[in-house]
Amino acid sequence: MSAQPRSELPLPGPGAEAPDARLLTEAVTRLRRALRASIRTDYPWEKLPMAQVELLQVLGEHSPARISDLAARQRLAPSTVSGLIGQMITTGLVAREVDPADRRASVVTLTDAGRDQLTAWTTAHERRMDAALASLDDTARSAIATALPALFQLAERLGRLDDDATAD
Repeated sequence: MSAQPRSELPLPGPGAEAPDARLLTEAVTRLRRALRASIRTDYPWEKLPMAQVELLQVLGEHSPARISDLAARQRLAPSTVSGLIGQMITTGLVAREVDPADRRASVVTLTDAGRDQLTAWTTAHERRMDAALASLDDTARSAIATALPALFQLAERLGRLDDDATAD
């Protein structure tokens, strides 16, 4: 699927003041969809749901972690994370252990199998993204590289808006 030029994208409906916001949302949605679909080329057996992959990524950076901490980081209900973790324990990707700081609580850690799965998933995604970036001209690659810091700032701001909304 080729991306439509900006002029061919559907315009926002009446009262919408920020076409850039809509276009950015569309671009992010298309990127996520294309990346998920294209990964099957390098990683055809992968069936891990995105929610579990995202939990593996968080645990790769912050392990061990309590379910409540994982839920807060992922902005999910603790019961949702608990269910996902239960599935991941069954498949051997994570383990639940007693929290050494509070023996009444438990923490979740990546197993070796979980770490291997995360590494393979990340490598496959990076390989696909590198190939796609290499197919772009220098101007497009430069524009993407220049935009990355702003995109990270935008993600941070969106996270803060969510935090402000839940604090009200």
